[in-house]
Amino acid sequence: MTVTAPSAPAPVVAAAPISQSASASAAIDHASRHDPQPSSTTASSSELASTKISLRAALRQFPDFPIPGIDFVDILPLFADHSLHTKLIRALELQVLTLNKGVKPDVIVGLDARGFLFGPSLALRLGAGFAPVRKRGKLPGPTQEASFDKEYGADGFQIQSDAVKKGQSVLVVDDIIATGGSAAAAGKLVQQLGGNLIGFLFILEIDFLKGRDVLNAPVHTLLSDNMGSGN
Repeated sequence: MTVTAPSAPAPVVAAAPISQSASASAAIDHASRHDPQPSSTTASSSELASTKISLRAALRQFPDFPIPGIDFVDILPLFADHSLHTKLIRALELQVLTLNKGVKPDVIVGLDARGFLFGPSLALRLGAGFAPVRKRGKLPGPTQEASFDKEYGADGFQIQSDAVKKGQSVLVVDDIIATGGSAAAAGKLVQQLGGNLIGFLFILEIDFLKGRDVLNAPVHTLLSDNMGSGN
């Protein structure tokens, strides 16, 4: 998805007795699906805040692209540098752990095409599955489809019918939220498959377009379109 902003200035563990092994295993599995304990929450918040600053500073803007009057926000530098790429995935992971009381999603759904850049990596970090949402005609087998309006006209998204199982918790991710149409279509697809849509996560939000207003689940972003520090 190509997203643009206007040219105006952008605002240690002891072994458990054998008789307790089953319950201990269950407890460990339960804990692994939740946020770190309160003692580490402050450190995680500090890490996230400082990481946002370096990520925001790496973004570039290109005036008059793709047409005159448009100020294009380029996120690709975040992937070109290994250190920044690592920080990005870590920041997204920390952001997810603040959602839904720290319960991790079962599935990450990434939007065509930039959601594919980081969605699978984030899913691996979270122990979740990954499912792509693609443009019409790009996915084999039975699919579900939803239409949406975007800046340059109507379009449609598809998802494979077995990509999300009924009752699974799903987080939809993409690089940037602008008008919100494509993300809303992805959310609709998740719900058509019986998934529990727990929210949307974006790297950057173009605030003035108010895309979050058309989304029917919590919206979370790492950064704002203000060239200062991220939100």
